[in-house]
Amino acid sequence: MLSVRDFWRRHRRKVFFSVGVFGSGYLLYKLYGAHRHGIQELERELAAQRETEELMKAQMQAHFENIQRISDVTLPHAMHDLSCRITEELDLSHLLERLIQGKGQPNSLTQSEKLDLWSRLKILSFTRMALSVWATTMLSLYTKVQVNILGRHLYIDTARSLGISDSLESVDVVDREDHKKFLDSVDFLSQHGMPALISDMEAATKEVLKGKQLSTFFSSTTLHETFMQILNNFMSMGSPNYWIKYMIPEHVKPYSSNSSSDDRMLSDVTEYEQLMMEAQAVLSSAEFGSIVEVSLQAVVDKLVELMGVKFSGGSITAGLPLARVLPQVAQMCPLLLEEPSKNQFIQIIKNIQEVELFFTLLYANMPSD
Repeated sequence: MLSVRDFWRRHRRKVFFSVGVFGSGYLLYKLYGAHRHGIQELERELAAQRETEELMKAQMQAHFENIQRISDVTLPHAMHDLSCRITEELDLSHLLERLIQGKGQPNSLTQSEKLDLWSRLKILSFTRMALSVWATTMLSLYTKVQVNILGRHLYIDTARSLGISDSLESVDVVDREDHKKFLDSVDFLSQHGMPALISDMEAATKEVLKGKQLSTFFSSTTLHETFMQILNNFMSMGSPNYWIKYMIPEHVKPYSSNSSSDDRMLSDVTEYEQLMMEAQAVLSSAEFGSIVEVSLQAVVDKLVELMGVKFSGGSITAGLPLARVLPQVAQMCPLLLEEPSKNQFIQIIKNIQEVELFFTLLYANMPSD
């Protein structure tokens, strides 16, 4: 019978091998278990992340749709107010009535008075047209700026709110008040900016029309050039981007988020004030200036085209005396100020490729805090 020592001496290699195999198997089992546990943890984390992302998307979609609904109401309301103010402030009816009266009663007006009335009608007709083109374009673009800025804030606010245990509803009530106030700021143009806008647009018009007599022939090309000269002259008056004062109150502080002092300043302002500062920064940018130029050009192109079609009986294509062009200019203004759903010019601005690209990049690159 073999002793334990003999058994060990004869089988120790097998024992070592068996123990090694068993130990390796156990180690592999433990490693596999740990790996499987890690995968399960990762899967749970990914599932939770997907759930958070879906919740964020749902919250953002709900908020953004609410903002879009408010914006869809805001622009028609702003356009209505704008139309009323322009009609009220640049009323041509009294000039036309006096000229018609003078035609029926030749002795009721002196030659000097007739010339003065025609001169005033000439300036106001082109002022009203150029102002309508500019204001319609700017309101259309400004409301898109507002929606994009709010969309960016909603992304940030929704992401933050998902990490807060408090009710989202309590956060949203405050936000909605500031958001609505921000969207309502589109009325600043018609409520406060109009007197200075009319004065400056009239000054630009007088400069361009200087020397143009009632007998001067105006073709489609001449009319197009005249409108663009008035608008360019107006946009270049004063300091760069001076025209922002018609859209945004001048007391709004410049927006910046680069320095610690700016960060401290931003922490002391309301969300409404920060939104206004960001809107001012967008309107002051060179990129926004470029899409304003493109949009004004597109609106004037369409305007002159429609005038050629609408007044084909007295075609402006070949050329007409300025005196015969003025009534046509006056009749086109209401088309520029129609409600957005019927307004051909607002639809043209929306479909400009450069405008679409600008607002896509604006939303993607807007700084977050």
